[in-house]
Amino acid sequence: MILQRIKALYVVIEFVLTVSIIIVLMYIFNRYHRQIRRFWAKMQSKLIGYKIVVKGEIDPKAQMLIMNHQSLLDIVVLEDIYPGDIAWVAKKEIEKIPFFGHILKAPKMISIEREDRKSLIKLLKIARKRIEEGRVIGIFPEGTRSDGKHIKRFKSGAKVIAQKLDLRVQPVVIVNTREILDSQHLKASSGTVVVRFLDAVEPIADEEWYQEIEKRMREALSEELEALKAT
Repeated sequence: MILQRIKALYVVIEFVLTVSIIIVLMYIFNRYHRQIRRFWAKMQSKLIGYKIVVKGEIDPKAQMLIMNHQSLLDIVVLEDIYPGDIAWVAKKEIEKIPFFGHILKAPKMISIEREDRKSLIKLLKIARKRIEEGRVIGIFPEGTRSDGKHIKRFKSGAKVIAQKLDLRVQPVVIVNTREILDSQHLKASSGTVVVRFLDAVEPIADEEWYQEIEKRMREALSEELEALKAT
């Protein structure tokens, strides 16, 4: 436990320093913000000490990624392995953090007020613009972090965006990031992250698509947790 807390403190200090640098670099070389973000993300696996195992196929036609959420590391891992330019949907509180809020502003991510109903209109407008720019929307439909062992009930935001903008959606199950970096309890350790890409869906083709994705993701998470226990 003590070693986990020491490592977590190291990760916090490392994040503060390196994130500060990439924010500055993204403003100076804004045309290359995706390359800068990906280089930083790839560097984290070496600095923190984890490996990534990818399962399934990345759909190059997907316009939205729906993922379970358990750790800050979820975003880092996807930034590392995903070839496209993800426009993350994040809560407005992050953008308001002095200086570090620019981690959303510099690469033009999407920030929303979760309790503001008008925020959905803004979200649709900005999401459409990011799609037109060739980016992929990244969203956590649970709306908050889970314990890493279960997937919480999905909120409606991702469903509305996908249906209103007629987006091709790929579900992604992320496994074990909370065991490697638990910022809420200030614990960190080495290990393996499994990222499983499930088959993409077209919302227009199935009225029950959102519920079906939630079910498939829960099943995949259980399967992968069992597989990790067996190793």
